[in-house]
This record gives sequence, C-alpha cells and structure tokens, in this order.
Amino acid sequence: MPSKVVVFGGAGQLGRELVREFQGRGHAVAGLDRTQVDITKAERVEAALASNNPSVVLNAAAYNQVDVAEREPQDAYLVNALAVRNIAVACRQLDARLVHFSTDYVFDGRSRRPYVEEDPTHPLGAYAVSKLAGELYAQAYLDRPLVIRTSGVFGPGGRFTGRGNFIELMLRLASQHSPIRVVEDHIASPTYAPYLAARTADLVERGVTGVFHIGGGTPMSWFEYARMIFRVAGVEASLTPTNEREYRTAARRPKYSALSNAKMESLGLQAMPALEDAVREYFAARNPA
Repeated sequence: MPSKVVVFGGAGQLGRELVREFQGRGHAVAGLDRTQVDITKAERVEAALASNNPSVVLNAAAYNQVDVAEREPQDAYLVNALAVRNIAVACRQLDARLVHFSTDYVFDGRSRRPYVEEDPTHPLGAYAVSKLAGELYAQAYLDRPLVIRTSGVFGPGGRFTGRGNFIELMLRLASQHSPIRVVEDHIASPTYAPYLAARTADLVERGVTGVFHIGGGTPMSWFEYARMIFRVAGVEASLTPTNEREYRTAARRPKYSALSNAKMESLGLQAMPALEDAVREYFAARNPA
C-alpha cells in the first residue's frame, strides 16, 4: 500500500535518490532540505512532520565534514545526534516509522573482514561519535526504528551539492593537472546512492526494523577506487599511492571499514552490484548520450 513519506536531507546525494525511488514506487513523498526545515530545532521538526503526517520518515541529513568535526564537535553532535532525537520524538508522537542512515565510521577499523551488524562499535573521532549517538537516540525513543549503516556514498546528485563526492573530487583534481595522492591502506565499501535507495525501499516495504548494513559490493582501497575512476572515465591523471603515516588528517579514520551485506541478502534482497558496475552507471547518469 502506498505510504506518505518524508525525506530529511532531500537535496543531498542520497536524499535525491530516496525521493526518486519512493516516488517511483507510488508513494507520496516530501523531500525536505535544510532551507525548509532546521532539524536541530525540535519544534520545526514537529511542525514539518505534523503538516505532512507521514507514515515513514527517512533521515538522510547529516553533518559529514569528518575533519572539521574535530574543531566543531558540538556542531556535528547537534546535527548527527540531537537532531535525530528530535526526529525520533516527533515520529513517536505520530506513530511514524523512522529510517535513519548511519556510517561505517562507527567501527574502529581493526577488523580483517567486512563488518557485520553485531560487531562491537568503537568510534575514533567526533564525527563517528556523533553518528553512533544518532543511532542510539533513534533506538532509545522508538521501539522499532530501521538504522542503515553505509559507506562512502556517491550519486549523480553529487554534482549539485556543496561537498560533492569522491568521484567529482578526483575529476576536478585531474582537470587541474594536480598531482593526486590517495591512501592505499584504508579500505571501505563505496556505495552508489541509487542502489542504496532501492535496497532501503525494499526493506521499508517489507516492514523490516533493526540495524542493517548496505555497503557497496566491493571492498576496495581508496587508491584502487581512484585508479578505477580514472580508467572508467578514460582520464589521464598523475595518481600515486600514499598511506596514513604520510597523509595525516585531523580525524582518525578506520583503516578497514568495509560492510557485510549478508544480513540484507538473507532476506532475499538483491546483492549490491560490483563497484565498477556502479561507477560505470554513475558516469552514464552523469554524461547521458
């Protein structure tokens, strides 16, 4: 049965795809961005949800400036944690289902295999702490939220957002003929936003709750990912590998944060395609014939 759906972060890479996917399945969708609703204000969240009266709320809004969060931990916590509390409380008042998106950064990266949902969390910095707190707020105020952890999201909408995505960053650096150094000792599961939105809709339509991982289908180092991007794009670039020791950042990041999709797949949902297939689809959407 079609539902009324609200998407917070509706102008972001993932939010755009969630709006498109749920609309395509016949749901009535309101995509709300920060210019329409400040989710850090409880009364504005409550008013926005009361006026839309949704049965499902998807929170794709986030503060994701990982390094800046080390200087602005309060700002990260306000958006990634306390705002989730605002949304969860409003959902409880309306008896609406909440889907909240979290991150692979809740783990410390010491694993040697893709993380499963039952693995213990251990965030390494302010951003990661704030995202884990958001998960806990959703679970504290609601009996049956759906928390989806993902990794390195990229989608066609990244061309139109302020922070872009890794692919757009690589293309921009290559166009400037800048030497590009990318870490080879950090491994993640870069995730294509349209695939993530489709699997999310599958879980919602099945009434699934709990914590689920939905990461890209291929664990890969950021260096190998960059090399793949240039190969698929047919772009020449001055790309060399570096490592965590040589390339220091303000925030500590998990060195291995690939996510296992086994729990999702056990429900019969389609496996996530290989990362190269996703990158090719990205370029097809970015540069339509």
